[in-house]
Amino acid sequence: MSEDWELAEVLDLLSDEYARSILAATSVEPMSAKQLSEQCNASLPTVYRRIEWLQEYDLIEERTKVELSGNHHKVYSATLDEFAMDLDDGGYEATIERTSRAEFPGEDADDTADRFTKMWENL
Repeated sequence: MSEDWELAEVLDLLSDEYARSILAATSVEPMSAKQLSEQCNASLPTVYRRIEWLQEYDLIEERTKVELSGNHHKVYSATLDEFAMDLDDGGYEATIERTSRAEFPGEDADDTADRFTKMWENL
């Protein structure tokens, strides 16, 4: 998303308790929609709707978690680092700082390659 967002839209999103819960949970560790549903006490459709909204503002990112069993699934990680709003000269100025998550916390860069190798070795 470009930085051409409306302050009111971001405030509406961040005022939503489910969106905040999802951001808080995924700032600790990557989580699947099912895990978020349980963690946030929300239905799966509610979780997916909030994830979609958070992705519109690049506040959460999606990755595919590769499992040795072949059951790959999507996990989400918050990219929001800081939201600030200043009142100056009769107007508001807001900034969003995002975290660059090249790797999810606890995820090794070689992890996917290692899993792929193990998968081939076990065939």
